[in-house]
Amino acid sequence: MIQKTLSLLFVLFSLLGFSQKTIQHSLESDILNTTRNIKIYIPEGYEMDSIKNYPLTIVLEEELLFDIYVGNSVLFAKKDKAPKQIVVGISMEETKGQDISFNRNTGQLTSTANNFYAFLRDEVIFYMESNYRTSPFISLFGEGYSANLISHFLKEDTAFINSFICINPSFSDFIGGELQSYNLDKFSRKDNTFYFYTNNSTSFSTDKQSKIGQIQTALSGVEIKNFNIINDVITTSSSVSAASEAIPRAMTKIFEIYSAISDEEFNEKIKDLAPSDAIYYLENKYLEIDFLFGANLGIRERDIFAIEKIIIEKENGDKLRDFGKMILKLYPTSHLGDYYIGRYYESGKMFKKALKQYKIGYGKMDPADPNSDAFYENILRLGGQ
Repeated sequence: MIQKTLSLLFVLFSLLGFSQKTIQHSLESDILNTTRNIKIYIPEGYEMDSIKNYPLTIVLEEELLFDIYVGNSVLFAKKDKAPKQIVVGISMEETKGQDISFNRNTGQLTSTANNFYAFLRDEVIFYMESNYRTSPFISLFGEGYSANLISHFLKEDTAFINSFICINPSFSDFIGGELQSYNLDKFSRKDNTFYFYTNNSTSFSTDKQSKIGQIQTALSGVEIKNFNIINDVITTSSSVSAASEAIPRAMTKIFEIYSAISDEEFNEKIKDLAPSDAIYYLENKYLEIDFLFGANLGIRERDIFAIEKIIIEKENGDKLRDFGKMILKLYPTSHLGDYYIGRYYESGKMFKKALKQYKIGYGKMDPADPNSDAFYENILRLGGQ
């Protein structure tokens, strides 16, 4: 009972935290020949920075899923695990049956579902990109049969959706053939990153588990550059719990590149690299973060330290100067760039140059910095004062 109460309080405080940044809007649709209610979440700080762009997420069935998605997006951004996002929720409470309907004998979308599909593609995205500062990274998020509709966006000739988040999906019986017909290889030709997330769950019926399992097995054999398949399985007795758990699990994977370098990322992608390749990997990671998410982070200090050992220990430290110059370019007031350049000169027995660089670095440090005394040891070691 206490645990449930705490969970409820967390949700309530989350809602209070972003309620003042949510906009209700009636969007006129020429395609649907009516107006549709949408709800737009604008992240904190949006009004203060007139240049920064934000990834866009479209949430189907906003009356059920908007608040929980936004709550997770706020938490991930606060923890620096994902960029701040603009989220638009599409109301479907009275129209869901028409919006996501498909022919049970063919799997093809009905005319009303095709119109809703076109509404999302041509009007919702256009409206958001025209009126808000969105980055190129677009996500579609849906649950159940709404997830089935989202899967149809894979057929677009031009790949413009970056992540397809299919929570507790209820796919048509023809999803396997549909996926094969979508020419997924087109994603490899784009200089971009794409994700397709599905989750299975022990809370589903046997038939549903089997169908999703077959799709995930087929998808696991797909190896396409830039197109990341995320097959998830959630152990729970409740489909509601599965949906709630799937959202942060999906976000963890989809925004993995945004996060600081984890042990898993280092071990799988970095530890065996040559120093020059490790530097390139780090630079490219942050260029991609800037391009996809509109987040100019520079390079996190912890990521600099993550590859430090590679730069120092491999190739006799010959890339230390390049490493230091990269850091000075990003952070000219930081002592770290001078430290690595000093290490380069010292390892090459160019002690005067090393001493000079260490002194420059030490001069940038606050005397109250707990690391300043340790840094000064570099100067003393070379006979400087």
